[in-house]
Amino acid sequence: MELTQSDQVEKIICPVARTVQLIGGKWTILIIRDLTSGVKRFHQLERSLQGISPKTLSERLRTLEEEGIIVRQTFAEVPPRVEYSLTAKGCDLVSVINSMRDYGEQWLCNK
Repeated sequence: MELTQSDQVEKIICPVARTVQLIGGKWTILIIRDLTSGVKRFHQLERSLQGISPKTLSERLRTLEEEGIIVRQTFAEVPPRVEYSLTAKGCDLVSVINSMRDYGEQWLCNK
């Protein structure tokens, strides 16, 4: 039986390692970054994350939803409308993203 990402994260004891396991995948932190400004639809995220495949975006969104970082809301319209937003658990990652932005601006982007 294969362990899900959630099961794998639960087996890690170090809180830093657990956080990296959760948000360290390619595109994941950028999806969270984009959702910090509010609710987004799939195509908005896809446009913002130039180079991400629809399959990868779907997988990352599904994982973030399973982990309780984002919530997916579906509207019964034609065509169907789906929106993604951060949960309280996801909003708590904003300070991590802001720290990464500050570090990048200070040490990486102004050279």
